[in-house]
Amino acid sequence: MSAATAASTTATAATTGRPTWVVTTENHPWHTPEAEVEVVPADVFPEVLVRLDAPAQEVEGFGVCFNELGWTSLSRVTEDERAEVLREVFSPEGANASVCRMPIGANDFSVDWYSYDETDGDHALADFSIAHDEATLVPFIKAAQAVRPDLRLWASPWCPPTWMKTNRHYACGVPNPAAVQTRFDNGLTPDRAIPEGTDGFVLTEENLDTYARYFGAFIDAYRERGIDISMVMPQNEFNSDQVFPSCTWTPAGLVSFLRHLVPEMEARGVEVFLGTMERPDPRLVEEVLADPVIGHRLGGVGFQWAGKAALPFVHRDHPGLKIYQSEQECGDGQNDWRYARYAWSMMRHYFTHGATVYDYWNLSLDAGGVSRWGWSQNSLVTVDPQTGEFSFNHEYYVLKHLSHFVQPGARAVPTLSYTGHENVLAFANPDGSVVLAAQNDMGSPMPISFGLGDRLVRLTLPADSVSTVLLPAA
Repeated sequence: MSAATAASTTATAATTGRPTWVVTTENHPWHTPEAEVEVVPADVFPEVLVRLDAPAQEVEGFGVCFNELGWTSLSRVTEDERAEVLREVFSPEGANASVCRMPIGANDFSVDWYSYDETDGDHALADFSIAHDEATLVPFIKAAQAVRPDLRLWASPWCPPTWMKTNRHYACGVPNPAAVQTRFDNGLTPDRAIPEGTDGFVLTEENLDTYARYFGAFIDAYRERGIDISMVMPQNEFNSDQVFPSCTWTPAGLVSFLRHLVPEMEARGVEVFLGTMERPDPRLVEEVLADPVIGHRLGGVGFQWAGKAALPFVHRDHPGLKIYQSEQECGDGQNDWRYARYAWSMMRHYFTHGATVYDYWNLSLDAGGVSRWGWSQNSLVTVDPQTGEFSFNHEYYVLKHLSHFVQPGARAVPTLSYTGHENVLAFANPDGSVVLAAQNDMGSPMPISFGLGDRLVRLTLPADSVSTVLLPAA
């Protein structure tokens, strides 16, 4: 579907005053049903009560992550096709991506391992350079900025320079050939593995100070290239001893580093969040937030993967803390409808429990989605490396069912159902329009009604579908 078609879809509600309804099924993405949405005076109690009188968190936006393999895959298509993909993903007429993530150095979907300073003991950072990024990340982000000049960026590292780690290696874990699709050797021996629950970073004051300044040099170098990064998190998945670039930290170790990092970032006007949190134990967050020096200076927390189980408790205890869904779970490279249905459930979980930003992971990958370290993952766009043809996947349309309609500054709206119709989300946009999104996970059509004040909204959700209804301001 083209960006122009998406634009006309959104324009319908604004120009005609009638509701807009878009549906995605496995075989028919992003279409307008022949049936209409009925809006009538409320004369019965609805299946879903939309609590417009009790708005929840403000939504900052949706986004994707800039990975090297995303750019190398998009480099296989023509320049015009690449521009078409980026317009569809980043423009308000398309998926409306506005708050995006990038790595600080190598991540697991980089071409290979690198850092910005691998000179052993270079505490002066004399050899610091982001020259590696000039071939991939810089042009990738610049191309997105050309579509979206107000693009917001946040960043996190997967691994510090290896000479700052206890094992002096980019990984923490030794590969298990049975657990990956492509065998590889990361060069790490079992005696040098760093287990979860320990600090893989050498926690000297000199190292901690140098690493904080390393973040500062990263911010400065990207600003020199016209790319402003507004927030950082200290470590991706600080509990995971991965076979790809990674570094484990204890909460105490993170506190030691954050006491250096927060002032360094505050001097540049850059926020610091805790994250990314990928374990179901809220105590890992609470121990850091309790620190009297830096706990109250953290602007939010990023959650991903199993961290979603800790999210409800952290949000309950810290309702004013911003919550970023920092990385949607990435699937297995098949990009099938089964996983797209699960993607909807992830969005529902995060927005129900306070998420202010929702970031998808891979924007684009070659078919199969295999990383340098042998992990196959899903993506919004798949490129055939043999033919250069590209396609948008199911998960793209599922994400777009929210991101296209929910505008920055919208408020999530709680819903209530006494009839089991809980598979829904609602948002109130700044312009007064209301977004109603729902999944029908049954194999047959499902009638549903939404109550919004004195209005009753009725429609029948197609079998096995995701729907969004945009209601103009009353």
